[in-house]
Amino acid sequence: MNDHPRLTSLAHGGGCGCKLAPSVLRELLADQPMAQVFPQLLVGTETADDAAVWQVDDNTCVIATTDFFMPMVDDPRAFGRIAATNAISDIYAMGGRPIMALAILGMPIDKLAPEQIREILEGGREICHEAGIPVAGGHSIDAPEPIYGLAVIGLCHPSELRRNADARPGDALILTKGLGVGIYSAAIKKGALDQAGVAEMVASATTLNRIGADLAKRSDVHAITDVTGFGILGHGLEIARGAGLRLRLRLADLPLLSRASELAEAGFVTGASTRNWAAYGAEVELPEGLPLWQRALLTDPQTSGGLLVACAPEAAGEVLDFIRGTGFPLAAVVGHAEQGRAGILVE
Repeated sequence: MNDHPRLTSLAHGGGCGCKLAPSVLRELLADQPMAQVFPQLLVGTETADDAAVWQVDDNTCVIATTDFFMPMVDDPRAFGRIAATNAISDIYAMGGRPIMALAILGMPIDKLAPEQIREILEGGREICHEAGIPVAGGHSIDAPEPIYGLAVIGLCHPSELRRNADARPGDALILTKGLGVGIYSAAIKKGALDQAGVAEMVASATTLNRIGADLAKRSDVHAITDVTGFGILGHGLEIARGAGLRLRLRLADLPLLSRASELAEAGFVTGASTRNWAAYGAEVELPEGLPLWQRALLTDPQTSGGLLVACAPEAAGEVLDFIRGTGFPLAAVVGHAEQGRAGILVE
C-alpha cells in the first residue's frame, strides 16, 4: 500500500497558478533600473517578455530563463515532466532552441520519500532528453513545500528573435494549445477529475512548444509569447501593451480542453484566475452579460500552455496548417491585432 502523501496536498497552490498577480509583479519591478545601459541586452524586463536575450555577436543571441512552481498533479514523474516542459517553453517562445538546463529543487525532505523526489527529477530529465539538452547541474534546498523547475539557456540568430512586443496592426492571432489547465488542476486538487481528464491535461502540458523555433524562421511571423500563469487575457495584454495595439479575441474560437467549460461552470476555478482579473480587468472589454464561468476560461492560469502567435493575415492559413501538422491539433486562429488603445476586446 502506498502511504506517500499526495503532492498537491503539500502545496498551497500549483503550477503557474502560483505566480504573483500581474499587478503585484509590475509594482515590484516598477523601480528597477532600465537596461538601455547594456546595448547587448536585446530583451530585459521592459516588455514582460518570456526570457532575457543577450546578443553575443552578429550571428548569435543567448536566451536565458528560469521557471519553477509547486505541483499541480500528484504523480511525481508527471510533475517533473510538466515543470520542465513549462520552463523550456520560454526559449521556444523567443524563437530559440535550448542548449542546456539547470535544475531548481526545493523539497520538504521530512514529508516526501527519496524515491518520490527522484521521480520528479527523472521526469524533468526525460523532457530535457526529448528537447535534446542535458540537465547540466542545479541547486537544491530543504523547503516547506515541494518546488521544482529549470533554468534554461538557449540560442538563436538575431534575425529569428521573436519578441512579444513586435505584433503589427492586422496580424492574425493563433493559439496553439487548448485552454483549461488551471481549471483541470483545481478539479484535481479536489479529487474531482477522473484519470482520463488527468491524462488529457498532462499530455497537453508535456507537449514541448518547439514549434516556436520553427515559426521564428518565417518572416511573416512577427511576435510569439507563451500563455502561462496570467491566462490568455494576461499574456495577450503583454503583446498589446508592448506593441501599442488592441487585440480582438473571438470567444467562440478559443480552443479548450475537452472538459474545461463543464468544469468551469461547475465552479472549479483557481484563486489565481480571480487575482488575474482583479489585476488587469480594467484593460479588457467583455461581451455584456458574460457569465463568470466563461470569464474564468479567459483568466485561467495555464501551466505549460500554448504559444500565442501574431502573423501576417495572408499567412494565417498556412501557418495554422503547419502548427496543426506538427502535433498541435487544437491550434486555432482566435482573433487579430488592430490600431487602438492597448487592451483586449473579447467578442
